[in-house]
Amino acid sequence: MANAKVGWDSSDDKTLGLTMANAQTLTLLSQSSCFGGTVGIYSHVSEQCQCTMKFAVYVPPQAATNPVPILYYLSGLTCTEENFITKAGAQRYAAHYGLMLVAPDTSPRGDTVPDEEGWDFGSGAGFYVDATEAPWATNYRMYSYVTQELPALIHKNFSVDAERQGIFGHSMGGHGALVCGLRNADQYQSISAFAPICAPMQCAWGQKALSKYLGADPSHWRRRHAS
Repeated sequence: MANAKVGWDSSDDKTLGLTMANAQTLTLLSQSSCFGGTVGIYSHVSEQCQCTMKFAVYVPPQAATNPVPILYYLSGLTCTEENFITKAGAQRYAAHYGLMLVAPDTSPRGDTVPDEEGWDFGSGAGFYVDATEAPWATNYRMYSYVTQELPALIHKNFSVDAERQGIFGHSMGGHGALVCGLRNADQYQSISAFAPICAPMQCAWGQKALSKYLGADPSHWRRRHAS
């Protein structure tokens, strides 16, 4: 189903767990059956990141009959939208408990998106902040993407209970989950972090990323610092 617009007939709409209205805003890149539900990789043109973004969704079987809660997972450095959904094995438990899993990419990507060599900054290393410094400010708006644009897409296009959502992540994504969750406590019912970069102002990775994305003044980093 590569590059196919999201679409279905009356026999598969419940399997997808998608709502009929407005689903044309997403492009379904791949889909597979998994523990009675489906794993899908989607793309869309992002207003926040000014490029095509991808995310993975596990739709549990319960979404065929009722709206389900959502857990957003934020991955760590160098990861994409596929790492967690491919390697973690979380779908088994999500199917049992009736949870939708959503895993976005870790940064904007594309020929027009600025990048630099190295694994700890730029592509694959968005640090879930809204950059303020050139040339990163136009595209690297992962905080607003994760907390605003992506949830709006999920709420509009999938059978979900928007009042029941949580956020969690690992490493860089653990830091992102803490910052996004704690600064939007009314939006998330749970916040979890596995081995997070919880004090980026005190480590080389974080200092490099925060200074380039947010400027040289450390006082500007504190709003994106989890500790």
